[in-house]
Amino acid sequence: MSFVHASTISPGTTLAQKLIARASGKSHVQVGEVLTCSVDLAMFHDSSGPRRLKPMLAEIGAQIWDRNKVVLVLDHYVPAQDADSQKIIQFTRDVAKEWHLPHVIDSEGICHVVLPERGHLKPGYFCVGGDSHSPTGGAFGTYMFGIGATEMLGVVATGEIWVQVPQTLRMEWSGDLQKGVCAKDMMLHMIGKFGMNGGNYQAVEFAGDTIRGFDMQERMTLSNMSAEMGAQVGLIAADEVTKQYLKSVGVTDSQIVDSHYFQTDDDANCQRFAFDARQLSPQIAAPHSPENTKPVAAFSDIKPTVAYIGACTGAKLTDLRAAAEVLKGRKVAAGIQLLVAPASARDQAQAAREGVMQILTDAGARVLPNACGACAGYGATFQEGATVISSTARNFQGRMGPASVQVYLASPWSVAAAAVTGHISDVREMVS
Repeated sequence: MSFVHASTISPGTTLAQKLIARASGKSHVQVGEVLTCSVDLAMFHDSSGPRRLKPMLAEIGAQIWDRNKVVLVLDHYVPAQDADSQKIIQFTRDVAKEWHLPHVIDSEGICHVVLPERGHLKPGYFCVGGDSHSPTGGAFGTYMFGIGATEMLGVVATGEIWVQVPQTLRMEWSGDLQKGVCAKDMMLHMIGKFGMNGGNYQAVEFAGDTIRGFDMQERMTLSNMSAEMGAQVGLIAADEVTKQYLKSVGVTDSQIVDSHYFQTDDDANCQRFAFDARQLSPQIAAPHSPENTKPVAAFSDIKPTVAYIGACTGAKLTDLRAAAEVLKGRKVAAGIQLLVAPASARDQAQAAREGVMQILTDAGARVLPNACGACAGYGATFQEGATVISSTARNFQGRMGPASVQVYLASPWSVAAAAVTGHISDVREMVS
């Protein structure tokens, strides 16, 4: 289902148009134009990177165009669960040395979280990633999208890629969310409304005072799950919050000043959809699609056997804090296994300093490595017949274990609430 339609042409331009114009060296671009863009950064990981790119680069006799603009992250097959995983990891490390890659992040967290943690993303950048959730970078005012191995070959060999200028679907949120409701609930609601193809591979932009009030990690959740709406990118205009985050991860004042803080013009030609954040309740997506979303009250009879807090969209520091607020002074219900896989080592260390990790383990959580893990179908997948409530982005059949596994998507707040009560519950009744 497409929500894009023709309308009168306006002199104003969107954030997406401005970012593409910069990358293509033009002053102005029109929706539908096909342009060649210079890439500021390419990210790939142990699954999408060297094991696919090395043989293709050798075949065409090419080398990486600029090693300083490449980031390699080991996050999918780590820690190795079997011999095949170990071979992939070792091959990745060997090639990283052979290629003399200066930016390698090994077993320290999920690519979409550790990339901004290292200050690699800046407003105005045009970036690509070898992973479908690469639109996470859009939270920084960066045009970033996921590409396959053949497209990545072209990028790493030339430093360029073509793109068709997209229409923008602007999601304008106003008002404050209720306690226990967060960005994950907003995304599940929008996916339920528009469907998984609602973005029509266009640019989705998140705007409004609700978004401006979010920290960077909540913004990252929105941009991340624009992929589940079928969008190419999920953009949020950079602002003072963005600037302060960048400074906190070591980006210098001069680099920030040189960044391009583009905004969508008021008269820009885009689809606009209005949402009242105050009316939103916790959202749950039933198996086996994120678009199977309804308010939490529809699922009160579901009794999970596993509660999973993990993934780039559900286990960042902000998410761990939310879960701890629910779990503090409480215990996991009998018959439920609570698993927590912090999205990055840095976030886990900060959570430990704040006492958050202690609260989680005191409640009965088992802490897993800082990796994609069950979300990507590697490592700690779920057992035959399990019923799971999960903070991950997807619940496709067979993705996180056998086809019999039933996965319900929810926010970290709601996952923690279900772990305590023994059934899917409205977390608003547990927090004040």
